[in-house]
Amino acid sequence: MTPYRDWDRDSGIRAYAIGSTHVDVAFKDGAVYRYTSLSAGQANIDRMIVLARAGNGLKQFINRAVKKRYSERLA
Repeated sequence: MTPYRDWDRDSGIRAYAIGSTHVDVAFKDGAVYRYTSLSAGQANIDRMIVLARAGNGLKQFINRAVKKRYSERLA
């Protein structure tokens, strides 16, 4: 997984992994969730990828747009 930069130091996200049709998000509490194009929609996955790579805004986007729309909890 790639460490999440969190430029503002205000996120609960620790790391992320990008796949061809999914994004795995590891939170600082140890939980890891997989968001897929089927569960969250491709437009949301595309936005999550941009935010993850930017290191800012991913947690807010998840809370606002895709919070419960993960496909599975990995950890």
